Amino acid sequence: MRRVTRLATVAIASTALALSATACGKTSDSGSDSKEASAAIAYDIGGRGDQSFNDAAYAGLAKAEKDLDIKGNDQEPNEGESDADKVQRLTGLARAGNNPVIGVGFAYAPAIKKVAPKFPKTTFGIIDDTSVTGKNIANMVFNEEQGSYLAGVAAAKATKTNKVGFIGGVEVPLIKKFEAGFAQGVKDTNPKVQVRTQYLTQPPNFDGFSKPDLGKAAAQGQLDKGADVIYHAAGLAGSGSIEAAATDGKWAIGVDSDQYNQEGLAKYKAKILTSVTKDVSDAVYNLIKSVKDGKPQSGEVRYGLDKDGVGLSDSNPEYQKMTDLIAAVEKAKADIIAGKIKVKTAP
Repeated sequence: MRRVTRLATVAIASTALALSATACGKTSDSGSDSKEASAAIAYDIGGRGDQSFNDAAYAGLAKAEKDLDIKGNDQEPNEGESDADKVQRLTGLARAGNNPVIGVGFAYAPAIKKVAPKFPKTTFGIIDDTSVTGKNIANMVFNEEQGSYLAGVAAAKATKTNKVGFIGGVEVPLIKKFEAGFAQGVKDTNPKVQVRTQYLTQPPNFDGFSKPDLGKAAAQGQLDKGADVIYHAAGLAGSGSIEAAATDGKWAIGVDSDQYNQEGLAKYKAKILTSVTKDVSDAVYNLIKSVKDGKPQSGEVRYGLDKDGVGLSDSNPEYQKMTDLIAAVEKAKADIIAGKIKVKTAP
């Protein structure tokens, strides 16, 4: 099995990342006129430091800075911001000459729809969304349900109580893909295992991606009802579920990045069984490189299990000792890639 440690091995640049953004002026494209190649990412809810989704995006930007000799810019979201705020942010980044400009997360779709046509020479990337399209838009998407299926297999093999939990940050279609794959993987492996599902918030409240106390409380509730493996797809809020499971001596399954190797979760790493990984880092890097090479990506760019775009990490030494679990996961992976297993994208 391929061990996913990319995020942990990317050297994070120590230089402060500068952002030049303006809220007024001409809307003509200046991306191709920049004297210094630069790229920008605008973070999703939770921002940098979430030990998950946003940090993976930053790792791709940092790698591009190092390998491609480009200047990287990044910008944090504001709490409770509107689509208008995102439009202003992306407009400022494009006017400053950044190319590409990447919105980290589906929440940027409305803003990119408005901004991209005004800067036709700038490539705009959006992660986890295909609803907004254009000649200068790259839609970087993943088969999250496939990685989650493998997590379900692992959970079904690791549980001793035949009760496992899934915690979704916000009940939106994207997170339901995680739930669907996980539940299917569990049931296909052992129909006797119960899957308890809980979402932290409902849209338009997106606190379920940013507040660890919500994840902690939800996980504790599942633990109190007998769950001994808990998988989260909740961004920064999911760190709370990992804390709760680890403190209770139960297994946690991380998401997006190999959370076993995340510095901010080091205290709980012994109980992070595995993580469902999304190669957001490479997706960001590949888009930046395509622009630098003069052949910018556009349209749907999909990352699935067949190309290690999603997967399951095996960094925890305790995981590596579970030979039956590993064999089951490897077989499921091969069957998914061969088309023998069709993973659902909705519960």
